[in-house]
Amino acid sequence: MNVLIAGVGGQGTLLASRILGKLAEARGSDCKLNEVHGMAQRGGSVVTHVKIAEKVYSPVIAEGDADFILAFEMLEALRYCGYLKKDGIIIVNTQKIMPMPVITGAAAYPDGILGALKSKYNVVAADALSAAVEAGNVKAVNTVILGCFAGAAGIPYDEMERALSLSVKPKLLEVNKAALEKGYALVGRRPGTE
Repeated sequence: MNVLIAGVGGQGTLLASRILGKLAEARGSDCKLNEVHGMAQRGGSVVTHVKIAEKVYSPVIAEGDADFILAFEMLEALRYCGYLKKDGIIIVNTQKIMPMPVITGAAAYPDGILGALKSKYNVVAADALSAAVEAGNVKAVNTVILGCFAGAAGIPYDEMERALSLSVKPKLLEVNKAALEKGYALVGRRPGTE
């Protein structure tokens, strides 16, 4: 399974990839990760490649080869949609985070991103920001999106919860479990019903 995680600095893309790494490890699979920073600062574009298989030789996902794209922000979904396989799924957080050119007035945030994506790809749109707030921490958007992914991919909740428990600090575990559950619910899966 090839999973491309796209977001902006500070959204927890690397943590999300590490959680998937723990999931792969628990399943006895090989996993390779590769993180690329567009701008190495909070708010800059960040993409992480996660490859999971019996044996993985390279961590880099080629264009047109991702089974899933997990986009933590809409513009990032648009930026990386070319990596998706023909029958792949983009899970996109409907949140907009304005890049520096938009903030400075040098560019405008594009309109109609979600519609454009849905016209070409299999898209699961989720208001992960609201779900994270409901779970108790605005920074748990990444975990909500992971829950959406796991629900869409048919990964049992207990396996994701175990990987989450091995990856986050104990003081943040309960809020992240709540965020994970909300992600499953956003794609119509109830934890514990696998």
